[in-house]
Amino acid sequence: MAEIYDPKPVTVPGFEFEERIAKAAARAEEACEAEFKEIERTARANGEKVLRAFINNKVSAACLSGSTGYGYGDIGRDTLDSVFAEIFRTEDALVRATIASGTAALSTALFGVLRPGDKIVSLTGKPYDTLEEVIGIRGKGMGSLADMGVVYDQVELTADGKPNVAEIFQKVKGAKIAYIQRSRGYSLRPSLTVNAVAEIIKAAKGAEPSVIVMVDNCYGEFVEKTEPTQVGADLIAGSLIKNPGGGLAHSGGYIAGKKELVELCSYRLTCPGVGREAGASFDENRSLYQGIFMAPEVTAAAMKTAVFTTRLMTQLGYKCYPQPDEPRGDIITSVILGDPKALTAFCRGIQKGSPIDSFVSPEPWDMPGYDSQVIMAAGAFNNGASIELSADGPLREPYAAYVQGGLTYASGRLGILCALQEMYEKGELRLY
Repeated sequence: MAEIYDPKPVTVPGFEFEERIAKAAARAEEACEAEFKEIERTARANGEKVLRAFINNKVSAACLSGSTGYGYGDIGRDTLDSVFAEIFRTEDALVRATIASGTAALSTALFGVLRPGDKIVSLTGKPYDTLEEVIGIRGKGMGSLADMGVVYDQVELTADGKPNVAEIFQKVKGAKIAYIQRSRGYSLRPSLTVNAVAEIIKAAKGAEPSVIVMVDNCYGEFVEKTEPTQVGADLIAGSLIKNPGGGLAHSGGYIAGKKELVELCSYRLTCPGVGREAGASFDENRSLYQGIFMAPEVTAAAMKTAVFTTRLMTQLGYKCYPQPDEPRGDIITSVILGDPKALTAFCRGIQKGSPIDSFVSPEPWDMPGYDSQVIMAAGAFNNGASIELSADGPLREPYAAYVQGGLTYASGRLGILCALQEMYEKGELRLY
């Protein structure tokens, strides 16, 4: 007997949460109202800035097509560089889907500018884990900056996790690059607002006027109405599967800053003498243009998710960084869970509330570039895209979940509630 097609949709049960979790979420959301309005104002200002950059640089339908082979004459690729340069108020920019990650963008910039015998000083303490092997703090013989004869030093943060301006003034003398990490990384120090970055740059340039200030801008783009390059940063770099990719970029990174510095970085990206003139964009131009166009609104959704997470988890008795009402310099919220089982349950709940691979159960693993096992939940359309809702953390004290992203606030909110429900069902959630 032939089967009869039934057009009626299959009924799927809705999300069900423990009553105390649902009530806490409603209270937290009500407390976020003023912050949400400010986030929306920032998104509007940044959206106007992006649109002006598209119009001023005469982005056309031809720009959306890609190139193959050497990529010579790729007007889409070259125009996108100009769009990014205008958005970040810089002389030049280098935007490529072939830059593998934020770390790869930072590495390209560092190797592009530094030479044997040069000195780099991190002004914000120890850098993010994946940069340790790039610099040569950890690992030997891999072709790190240290292997190439570059000298490294760092300024330790103060007891409250803030940059030590007095020590910066001393240690930056004689350095070629003063390095600033805007985001907290896998630490609990405050992320840096643009105003905080400006103060650090003032101290560094006051001690060594010729020093090149480079900012790791990952997770910070479009969080505020201004960027570090508007307050004196000479070079910034970041990932396109974070804020500036708008959830649409499939991969990639960017470098922006002074023209002569970006040119040096382009030689590292391809080869000396060729630089930016080569490098096919394949079929990625459209997604990169659409991504940067959508980025202000998508970043706003991630910011709302972050603010909601902080309010809700604090209300439930968990310590979060930043704390409620503290200024934010990035989209990340650190939630101190205090126990490996609680961290694992939280991340597994995030995965259950994801649009992709919701049925997968994350496990801690030895992730390349990290010295501790890491558990990572990211049911993302683009693998590892942390502008999409994700939560991860190293399996070490204080067992903190680093929550970031949310392509939409609605999905971000649900993901956090799924994380709490999973913790509750596993007996790892404190409810009063």
